[in-house]
Amino acid sequence: MRKPVAPIDKERMYDIIRAPVITEKATMGSEYNQVTFRVPLNASKPEIKQAVEGVFNVKVTAVNTLIQKGKVKRFRGILGRRSDVKKAIVTLAEGHSIDVGVGV
Repeated sequence: MRKPVAPIDKERMYDIIRAPVITEKATMGSEYNQVTFRVPLNASKPEIKQAVEGVFNVKVTAVNTLIQKGKVKRFRGILGRRSDVKKAIVTLAEGHSIDVGVGV
């Protein structure tokens, strides 16, 4: 049996959901009722679920996460490194949807 998750406040909800990911691959997920968000590296799946349900007023059935490691890039001969990014692919319940083109 899963431990109940402590509720999070509104401010933390808005900190967790940083931005929607708008790429070709992310938009293909809309066929399966999925939306992709950029989230902090320390956000957990139950927190992400609570945040999406609280901010967008929808029912979430699943949350999958991935950490995209930062690339080493060159700019004018100087080596730099992009920061790591965590993404959350959120599956919504049937009949629920989020329009990522509209602000919250």
